[in-house]
Amino acid sequence: MRLRKELDELQEKDILLIARISDALAHPARIKIFRYIMEENKSRRQVCNKDLVGHFDYSQATISQHVKKLADAGLVEIKKVDRFSCYYVHLGVLNDYLTATKKFENME
Repeated sequence: MRLRKELDELQEKDILLIARISDALAHPARIKIFRYIMEENKSRRQVCNKDLVGHFDYSQATISQHVKKLADAGLVEIKKVDRFSCYYVHLGVLNDYLTATKKFENME
């Protein structure tokens, strides 16, 4: 009986993670922003708000709202460097999401 409860809790945790991350990635602009930050981080380049505004055809306010949604989901970390906010992809959260979706696909 206890084993079943632990399995249900694990499944619930995975389901909540899938929902949270899927919601954060539900907008095409957020996917593009997330991918850009990931590519720049991979090349060891910092990404600040001004970089995103310069790269995308969105206002600074729109960029900030989308980045906040990604950060709230845990996909992006924001670190202050001097007077700038720099963005870093949190690959651990992305990996947890991908693992959970694979487990969810195989749940019976």
